[in-house]
Amino acid sequence: MYDTLVTLKKGAGRTLKAGSMWVYNNEIESIAGDFENGDIVTVHDSDGFFLGIGFINTRSKLTVRLLSRKKGTVIDDAFLEKRVQNAWDYRKQTVDTGCCRLIFGEADWLPGLVVDKFSDCLVVESLALGIDRLKPAILDALCRVLKKDGIVIRGIFERSDAKVRLQEGMERYKGFISEPFDTKVEIEENGVKYIVDMEDGQKTGFFLDQKYNRAAVQRLCKGKKVLDCFTHTGSFALNAGIAGADSVLGVDASQTGVLQAEENARLNHLEDRVKFQCADVFELLPQLEEKGEKFDVVILDPPAFTKSRNSIKNAVKGYREINLRGMKLVEDGGFLVTCSCSHFMEPELFAKTIREAAHGAHKRLRQVEFRTQCCDHPILWAADESYYLKFYIFQVCEEQ
Repeated sequence: MYDTLVTLKKGAGRTLKAGSMWVYNNEIESIAGDFENGDIVTVHDSDGFFLGIGFINTRSKLTVRLLSRKKGTVIDDAFLEKRVQNAWDYRKQTVDTGCCRLIFGEADWLPGLVVDKFSDCLVVESLALGIDRLKPAILDALCRVLKKDGIVIRGIFERSDAKVRLQEGMERYKGFISEPFDTKVEIEENGVKYIVDMEDGQKTGFFLDQKYNRAAVQRLCKGKKVLDCFTHTGSFALNAGIAGADSVLGVDASQTGVLQAEENARLNHLEDRVKFQCADVFELLPQLEEKGEKFDVVILDPPAFTKSRNSIKNAVKGYREINLRGMKLVEDGGFLVTCSCSHFMEPELFAKTIREAAHGAHKRLRQVEFRTQCCDHPILWAADESYYLKFYIFQVCEEQ
């Protein structure tokens, strides 16, 4: 069906054969046939065995991303609508769909595409040339699928402004796909209301991957004094407040984020108990320790300290430092909530870093819970890149 043939080197493609969807440039022996980057191609092993079909881009280190492993598959509107329907059916069974991630790239077998739903609006992020070509058909299919369940999409905004698009030979883009609409949308999650800024917020405007982790924190916070570090737009802080915390301090280095967090606090009538401060967390934690401050619950939800394997050493130092400082601020018997959203900070390394921080702080940890990303960001086994969020709750105790 697709005449351009990509043939792998002998012994190459081990991760692909184990279930991954990527063919790297250094795994390819030959490309036979005329093609343009973004076209659909067929992939064979060195012995001619069919491995799948996907889209090609020779400008990218990820030269081919598979769309299907079934021989004879045609990538047409019907194929794309089935992919979208499967993704939506999965969300309906597993997650609150008022606001959720509808498409999560490779984990929904639509590599390079992210679509988030905030109430009746969609935010789209396209990171690969091939999926960019298919994007209009996918979005049309998504609107049709949602309409069958009575959900009419009011507007679609694109946030394809990540630097990785440059590696695909594409320009970064941010703007309306639909007719213009108000891109500040109110959502509700776990009983907390937020204003999501789809146009100017981080990533797609709101971090949906912590949805049920935020709910898990609620039961710890009633009547407690809470510190929420790297609060962004206040999500963990507001969950603590809605659960009945006596006082909450949310800290973030972004003044824009703090202003949005304060607006969200007012939206939930929590401004009397949930306060926010613009500060560098690395500087603030030692200052709070020096003042003798203590909290019943300390939450650490930092941005990814590393986005490549080359910077892991510095990331480990950062995670160790904030966890050590955070533990020192927890009252004896209180709780530390700590997480990493970096794929390259592997679970074993993150756990080791926390253990080292506990040793340095002379604290004993009792693990309450370990969680990962919300189920609308499914972890596709054999596609390691789909697993990135590690989330722990510990009770912090003095040395016994």
